[in-house]
Amino acid sequence: MASGTALIYDEEMTTHRLLWSDPICDIEVPERLSFSYEQLRSYRLVERCVHVPAREGSEEEILLVHSLEHLEVAKSTQTMNEEELKRVSENYDAFFFHPSTYHCARLAVGAALQLVDSVMSGKVRNGMALVRPPGHHSQRNAANGFCLFNNVAIAAEYAKLKYGLQRILIVDWDVHHGQGTQYIFEEDPSVLYFSWHRYEHQEFWPSLRESDYDAVGLGKGKGFNINLPWNKVGMGNSDYLAAFFHVLLPMAFEFDPDLVIVSSGYDSGIGDPEGLMNATPEVFAHLTHFLMQLANGKLCVILEGGYHLKSLGESVCMTVKTLLGDPVPQITGEMAPCLSAVESIQNVRAAHKPYWKWLAYEDASFLQNLSTKSHLLKKTNSNPSTELESKIINDNNTVKVERFLELHMKNIHFPVPPIKTATTGFEGSEHFLPEHVQLVKEIDKTEVKARVSGFYADLVKEEKTLLSLGSMSVILDKILKKEVCNGVAASPTAALSAAVALRHSVRFGFQRVLCVFVGDMQTIPNSEDGSILIINICEKEQSGKTSCKHYISLTWKEDTEGNDFFSAVLGFILPVAYSYQPNLTVIAVGPNRSLGISGISLLVALLQGLAESRILAVIEDTEISLMQSVAKALVGASTLPFGIYVPPTQEKVNKIKALRDQFQQEWKMLQCSGKL
Repeated sequence: MASGTALIYDEEMTTHRLLWSDPICDIEVPERLSFSYEQLRSYRLVERCVHVPAREGSEEEILLVHSLEHLEVAKSTQTMNEEELKRVSENYDAFFFHPSTYHCARLAVGAALQLVDSVMSGKVRNGMALVRPPGHHSQRNAANGFCLFNNVAIAAEYAKLKYGLQRILIVDWDVHHGQGTQYIFEEDPSVLYFSWHRYEHQEFWPSLRESDYDAVGLGKGKGFNINLPWNKVGMGNSDYLAAFFHVLLPMAFEFDPDLVIVSSGYDSGIGDPEGLMNATPEVFAHLTHFLMQLANGKLCVILEGGYHLKSLGESVCMTVKTLLGDPVPQITGEMAPCLSAVESIQNVRAAHKPYWKWLAYEDASFLQNLSTKSHLLKKTNSNPSTELESKIINDNNTVKVERFLELHMKNIHFPVPPIKTATTGFEGSEHFLPEHVQLVKEIDKTEVKARVSGFYADLVKEEKTLLSLGSMSVILDKILKKEVCNGVAASPTAALSAAVALRHSVRFGFQRVLCVFVGDMQTIPNSEDGSILIINICEKEQSGKTSCKHYISLTWKEDTEGNDFFSAVLGFILPVAYSYQPNLTVIAVGPNRSLGISGISLLVALLQGLAESRILAVIEDTEISLMQSVAKALVGASTLPFGIYVPPTQEKVNKIKALRDQFQQEWKMLQCSGKL
C-alpha cells in the first residue's frame, strides 16, 4: 500500500499575470499560489510532503481534451505585445493572456499529470498540485473564466488512457460551476462529475440553464453529471456536509471509482468576494477525509479558484494536513442545513432517482425552491452560522475576515498526540497488527480494581469481569490525556467495557460522548442528560428499551452478498453523529454482531472525522480478524476494502426513512427533503 502525500508547486506559474486594468480579472493574482505555498511552509507541511517536480504538459496531452485550433491560438500569444494580448483576450469570457500564459498553462497541465502518475504508480498515496491558471471552465475550443486548459479533464483522460481506468470521480467544490468539465464528460459514463456551485436561479456567473440540478448528462452519460445549485449566498459547513451525506457520498460509493480527482476551488470558503459563502477552512479537512475513503485512497487534489488569500491559504493547509493523515479538527457552526440547501439536495435526488440503485426506493419528488424564489426572501434568507460571519459577508471586508480567521484557526488547531493508534496487544497480535500501532502495557490488576470498584461497582459485580477491564482502561486513559489519538482494546466483555468507558469519559469531563455499539448491548448506560448518545446496531430490538433522542436502536442484518450498510452509515449514522458533535467516540462490538467486517470498517473510517479523530474501539477478544481491520482503519496506513456494494432493500430504505422522520427535528443533519 502506497504512503506519503505529493505536493507539486512551481514558482514559474506565478509569472502569468494581468497586464492591464480589468475589474473582472484582477482578482486572479499570482499571490494566490505563492501565499498558499508560504502558508503550507508556515505550518511545516511542505517538509512533510513528497516533493514532485512539475513539467510541461505535451501538445498531445493537451489535445486529449482541446482542439488543435485552441492550442494554436494559445501558442501564438507567446510573442505578442500587450495590445495584441488584450485583443485576443477579449475574444473570451473573463480571461487574460500574458506572454508567459501558454508556458504556465502547460506547467499546470503537466503538474496535474505528474500528480496522477505519482498516485497511480504507488509512489505516493495521494497529493495536491498548486497550479495556475486554473482549468475547470475551459472548454474544448475556448478559454473561459480565468482557465486556458482544463487541467482536471486532461488528467482524467490521461489516467484512463495510460492506466486503463474504468471509473473516475471528479469532485468540483469550487463555488462556480465547472461547465467546461461538464461539457467534456456529459456523454461519458466512465467519469462521474459532481459540482456544487453558486447559482441563484441562473443569476450568478456563468448563468447557464445547464448548471441546474436537472442537467444529469446526455446519452450514455445520463446520471453521471451531478449539479447541486446553491440558490443563495451564505451557505456554511452544515450545508456542504449535508450535500456529501445525502448526495455525493452515496453516489460515489455506488460508482466505486478507481481514482478521485478534486477540482479544488476555495472560493466556496468564507470571505471570498466571488462566493460570499460562510464555510470555514476546516470543512475542507472533513470533505477531504471522506474522499480519502474511496478508490483505495487514490486522491488527486488540483487547485482551481480562491480569491481571498487568507481563506484560500488556510483551506489549502487544512486539505494537505488531512491528506497527510493528521486528525481532523472539530467542525464549527450549528449543524443544521438551511432550507434552501435542503431544497437543492432534494431536487438533485429527484433528478437522479432513475439512474442510481441507492435512490430506487427513496421518496424523491421535485420541489419548487420556494424559500429563494422571491428576490426579497433571497436577500434576507442567508442563514449564516454566526453573527460575526454574517457581518463579514455583508461588509466583504478583507481585514475583518483576516482577523476572524486568525482567531478561528487558533481555536480549531490542537496539538496532535505523539502516537496515532495504541493497543495493549493480545495473543499473537504482534504477527498481524499494522505498522505504527503502538503496544502499551495493561494497567495492573490491583489498580483496575481500586479504580473500578469505587465508581462503577453497580456495573461490575464479579472480580473476573473487573479484571478484564485493564486493556480498555489504559487505552482510554491515554486517549483522555491526549497521549494517543485513538486505540483498540480487546475485551471478553465488550458491552461492559463500553459502559464503564462511557461513564469514565463523562466523569473525566467530556460533555458529549458518542457510542456506536454493534451487537447485543446487555448493559445500557443512562443517556438522558445528553452527555452520552448511543446508537445500537443489532439484529433485533433490545427488550425493554425504546428509541429516544439519546438512545437509538437501528436493527440491521448485513446482506450476505456484500455490504449494504453504506445507506445506513451515510443516510443516518453520520448525519446524527455530526449533529451531536461528540468530544469522544466509542465504537464497541459485542456478541451477536449483525454487521460484517467491511461494514464495521466503514463505520470506523468515516467516524474518524469527529472528535478530533479520538476513537476508542472495544472489540470482543475472540474477534482477531476484526481487530486487525479496525486497527488498520484507525492507524490510517491503508484504506480498507469495504466489500462489494449492494443497494439496500426496500425494507431497509423504509427503516432509514422512518428513523430520519422520527429524529430529523432533534438531529438536523438528517434533513434531506423539503418535508420537514
